[in-house]
Amino acid sequence: MKRITVICVMLLGLISVPVSAITGPQQLVMQVSQTMLDRLAQEKELLKAEPGRIYGLVDKIVVPHFDFEYMSQMVLAKYWRRASAAQRQAFAAEFRQLLVRTYATSLKEYADQELIYLPFRKGKKNNLAVVRTEVDQPGGFPIPIDYRLRQNSSEWKVFDIVIDGVSLVTNYRTSFAKEIRKSGLDSLIETLAERNRKVGGE
Repeated sequence: MKRITVICVMLLGLISVPVSAITGPQQLVMQVSQTMLDRLAQEKELLKAEPGRIYGLVDKIVVPHFDFEYMSQMVLAKYWRRASAAQRQAFAAEFRQLLVRTYATSLKEYADQELIYLPFRKGKKNNLAVVRTEVDQPGGFPIPIDYRLRQNSSEWKVFDIVIDGVSLVTNYRTSFAKEIRKSGLDSLIETLAERNRKVGGE
């Protein structure tokens, strides 16, 4: 749970900015980080009065920078290939909502943390890249967070985040595979949907 909560820190680098202003994945993360920090500062009092507002903000300005369909394929792995079109669509929607809710709930706790950018590292293929950062922890060791991005057409989008050596995709793939083997994909989808409904009703 600790690692999943810390994932919200990466939202500081995934707010929408004009595409024309971005020349690569490193620039994307760096430019939008400051935009996000500014927005959080501007909305601070409003978010205190209306906590639920943050869900809409995350959905509107963060989601466009994630390739949720590709993430869903990677998370389900062989089960994605076996799934029907309806199951794929349902899972992708609930998984997306799960991540949005998780990030939004935790985001405010980490809004004041400092992101440190490490030297850029290209991926094994031209359409892949890794943006390496660290989250400064007062009184503790920095938390390394790597953003894995791929270029689809002219856009760079995040498809995985590696926190302190642990991949978000791999983490969910393991836990979801156990649920699917135990009760099936439809059961997993319903479990995610129920979790999202409970969070949404708070």
